[in-house]
Amino acid sequence: MGNRFICMSKKDSKDNGSRSKRVNRSQRKLLAEDEFLHRQALSMAIHQHQLSQRFDGSMSRRIGSTSSRRTTLPDSVAKQVLENLDNIKTKRFILIHGEGFGAWCWYKTITLLEEVGLLPTTFDLKGSGIDLTDTNSVATLADYSKPLIDYLQNLPEDEKVILVGHSSGGACVSYALEQFPQKISKAIFVCATMVAHGQRPFDVFAEELGSAEDFMQQSKFLIHGNGKDQPPTGFMFEKEQTKGLYFNQSPAKDVALAMVSMRPIPLGPIMEKLSLSPEKYGTSRRFFIQTLDDRALSPDVQEKLVRENPPEGVFKIKGSDHCPFFSKPQSLHKILVEIAQIP
Repeated sequence: MGNRFICMSKKDSKDNGSRSKRVNRSQRKLLAEDEFLHRQALSMAIHQHQLSQRFDGSMSRRIGSTSSRRTTLPDSVAKQVLENLDNIKTKRFILIHGEGFGAWCWYKTITLLEEVGLLPTTFDLKGSGIDLTDTNSVATLADYSKPLIDYLQNLPEDEKVILVGHSSGGACVSYALEQFPQKISKAIFVCATMVAHGQRPFDVFAEELGSAEDFMQQSKFLIHGNGKDQPPTGFMFEKEQTKGLYFNQSPAKDVALAMVSMRPIPLGPIMEKLSLSPEKYGTSRRFFIQTLDDRALSPDVQEKLVRENPPEGVFKIKGSDHCPFFSKPQSLHKILVEIAQIP
């Protein structure tokens, strides 16, 4: 948009000096707004880094306060949920972000869960958010999931958590279910890659991106972090395509935050076939949340996922794009609490 304004001002400068001044003022305003947005995201990142990559309630409130309007549960709903908390044995939620995102994307969900007395925790996966790892060096699902695996390893033996994975973060949840089935009471896949044994997370997106083989050879979104003569290491969509695929129903402020916060996606982890056993992964309690206005993972594809790899329960959010934590935070929250209350 800024370049278009510059071209117009040059073309009309001889005939209309005042118009040029107006254009320059508009351009300066746009640049100022963009700079403010970058500072906002940087401030959030600095706070998160100071409190460590894994943040708790105090961190979520700092993130939430950057918005002029805070999402809050109605008193009647909050009271009803609080009264039912005794029915929830596992109150700790571990929120796992999807491809390109970071811990920052869960700020609304964290706030809502805390308001009813639940215990959300989230962190950046390797090479994501403000994690300092070079995305191009993240080659395996084990490496990508390491922050989650480390957390579960350090969890006391008598404590369990509810895992919530968004999009390709579902593969990390499946990987964790295979590693620590005894520490995970329930796993919730939010429009996520709930793949079966021997499948790749990328295969779920084949309808939108084409086959893995074609994508690796032809995609213009690929990143060759080790040189053009080496296999690709990651990919990243253009901004307009990202908006169309992920945020077709999300508020403008959340889309703007995502545009300055999202990072390239490591290619290795989503191209890796998962090894899942009936004895571990197969004994887990899985739930799936479908998003019905999703352009990244269509409702048909989501329906196919639950048909081929049936979970214990399926929930649907009408009017949600691929990011219900932005577009339908209240609906997502209600379902998360409902699943937690299932005996």
